[in-house]
Parts: sequence; structure tokens; C-alpha cells
Amino acid sequence: MRTRRKKYTKEFKLQAIDLYESGDQSMTEVETELGITHRLLSKWIGELKGQGNPKESFPGNGNLSESEAKMRKLERENARLREEKEILKKVLEIYSRG
Repeated sequence: MRTRRKKYTKEFKLQAIDLYESGDQSMTEVETELGITHRLLSKWIGELKGQGNPKESFPGNGNLSESEAKMRKLERENARLREEKEILKKVLEIYSRG
């Protein structure tokens, strides 16, 4: 039987990090008080520092951060424009022959 993983909201994670950084409790004490597993708070702090922007940190299960979503959108648009450019080149080549 598999155990279900707990999912924590972005707000909970940010509040847990604030609690640790503003208080005089150790990381282990904060984890115990909040009922989260050992080293999870450390992982959240690393993720937050890795993103640099609290708004984009912890996007959720299967979701992209705002900058990643924008990048993917621009990549799709770029591919579409390249395809259109190739089509226009072929059309121009056909009309140039005739």
C-alpha cells in the first residue's frame, strides 16, 4: 500500500520559511512544530533562493513558473514564424519560375 504524499500550498511554504528566518528556533524545531518531514524546510529554502523571485517560486505540481511559461510560448511562436517563412520562400520560388 502506497502512502499519499502531502502537498503544501505556496503560502504555507513561504510562511514556514519566514517562521524559520525570523525566529530563534532551529530548522528541526520548526519542522517538528509544523509537522513536516526532516530536511523539507531546507529544500524549500533552496528552491526559493534558486528562483530568486518569491512570486515565481513553488509554481505547483505540473505548473510552470511565469518566466518558463513565457519562454515556452515564445519558442512556439518562433517555430511557427520559421515555418511560415519557409512556406513563403517556397511560394516565392514557385512564382519566380513561372
